[in-house]
Amino acid sequence: MKEESRSTGDLFTDYPRVYAQIDLDAIRRNVENMKALIAPDTKMIAVIKTDGYGHGAAAIAGELESLPYICGFALATEGEAFALKKAGISGPLLVLGYAFPVHYERMIREKIRITVFRRDTLRELSGAVRALKEKGTERKAIVHIKVDTGMNRIGIKPDAEGLSFVEEAFGTEEIEVEGIFTHFARADEEDKTDAQGQIAAFSRFLEQIRERGFHIPLKHCSNSAGILELPKANMDAVRAGVTMYGLWPSREVRRDRIELTPALSLHSQIVYIKEIEAGEAVSYGGTFVAGEKMRIATIPVGYGDGYSRALSGRGDVLIRGRRAPILGRICMDQFMVDVTGIPQARESDPVTLIGRDGSQEITMEELGERSGRFNYEFACCIGKRVPRLFCRNGRIISVGEPEQDF
Repeated sequence: MKEESRSTGDLFTDYPRVYAQIDLDAIRRNVENMKALIAPDTKMIAVIKTDGYGHGAAAIAGELESLPYICGFALATEGEAFALKKAGISGPLLVLGYAFPVHYERMIREKIRITVFRRDTLRELSGAVRALKEKGTERKAIVHIKVDTGMNRIGIKPDAEGLSFVEEAFGTEEIEVEGIFTHFARADEEDKTDAQGQIAAFSRFLEQIRERGFHIPLKHCSNSAGILELPKANMDAVRAGVTMYGLWPSREVRRDRIELTPALSLHSQIVYIKEIEAGEAVSYGGTFVAGEKMRIATIPVGYGDGYSRALSGRGDVLIRGRRAPILGRICMDQFMVDVTGIPQARESDPVTLIGRDGSQEITMEELGERSGRFNYEFACCIGKRVPRLFCRNGRIISVGEPEQDF
């Protein structure tokens, strides 16, 4: 991450091929708007797995960790947590998925929270704590217990066997049980019957745990869709994910309760304009054939950058405030668009792939629908060779350097 302070004027001087601009003000605003929907004493865990849904985890964590209601960050893997530690993030980090034993000692040493749902994990964590003690580090393994209330992915069942697991976790001297959580499978649907059933099952299980005299400080249930529409699921904390980035969980969630601002825009420029005659084909396979004389422009971005090949012949870009349709198949590193109807278009003109240009806007939701993906899958797939430029108050404050393609 390179620190920098400059205006967001012409960025093509330093990043001529493509860049993603990440609006940190939008992320903070989205988080604040979500906080207004939840109970005053409910904290928020910011979900920044998959490099912050493709937006840049370290910069986003740095932006949010000073907020008093942010009680930590959630990741998918140990590697993601280690990278945030290396970047200087000091807030609590929780790995939501299965953590592999080879990493237990380091996770314990760095106080990374570990999700548990297998008995062998409890035993292996106990052994890792004892091994660290022999090396001079005395520290317990901090865990969150995952409960499966209907997702059928990972987690203990909320039944007698599950209670036995909780008892074993509390009975393991080397383990500190900090949290317990479940995950909604269908909270982003209009019909909340299934989600309400999951809340009820989790709540009953928590009551059974309390009846046995066990206290778990941090109980969390709600994801982004839950934050928007299921106040009963607030509990001690909620997990803010896709909505933090200004993206909607689905088309079925209500959009009148909160204002969300997309945080990511994607930009390139025209590198070549040519004219083709009727009957000439464009790109691999000749899937598009001109029916008349046309003017087409080449954009130096492709599916190698995470710009979906499924947008071939389906997507648009914005040039001079107007939509330019994609012609033929998107290549690994380039694609072509129709600028016949934009006669003023010139080489080196800016191109907006995601974002707003004048009165026109291309959203992640639109691209997801046109490419057969969902919106945040598209965001997660934007490649590492696309630099992320982080801005605040209209100025670039830092740059996530890309992986070079040469």
